[in-house]
Amino acid sequence: MTGQDWFVTNDGKCNAFEGASYVEDLSHPYRLYRFLTDLEDVLDGIADERLRLQAICPLVRKLLISSSWLQIAPLEPNLETGWEVLMLYDEPFFPLTVQLVAWAPGMTSPIHNHGSWGLVALLSGQEKNTFWRRSPTAEFPDKIEAVGDRLLNPGDILCLMPDSIHHIEAIGDRSTISLNLYGETNYDRRFEFDRIQNTAKNF
Repeated sequence: MTGQDWFVTNDGKCNAFEGASYVEDLSHPYRLYRFLTDLEDVLDGIADERLRLQAICPLVRKLLISSSWLQIAPLEPNLETGWEVLMLYDEPFFPLTVQLVAWAPGMTSPIHNHGSWGLVALLSGQEKNTFWRRSPTAEFPDKIEAVGDRLLNPGDILCLMPDSIHHIEAIGDRSTISLNLYGETNYDRRFEFDRIQNTAKNF
């Protein structure tokens, strides 16, 4: 699965992630367990979050190309909530979460950051990401302002820094499904934002 790699800074700038998508020739399937082992090597060897994402992004691209099961995973949005999560890997005391996420057409998420590095690889549908940055004033210390947006298509990968603020919207008439990876969440840095009330709350 081919696509574009994107990198979102802590202040909401979204640019092409150059040099992040080298994929070696695949002589045999890239199994999930090998992917997880390679991820652990990256986490152990690279502390800088941007450099981590630059190293993780090609691994995810390799997984997308090799693992056809990702395209047929039985995941549909919940009829009541409009979204659903299928956990692929979440081990206690290890700073890594891997999941599939489905959104029904037209659904939007709250405006939020993750308090950790994150990566979203779109598998199906179209997902509009709108990016924000903090714009505090004396009256509204939690004020944010929109910076821009990016429409993700299948095969696109979006890499997010811990303080990147965004919200998503499932575009079109079909559900979106994405492969999402997150590092260890720092809950003191994780917020949900209300741009009308100019407030932010931990979650």
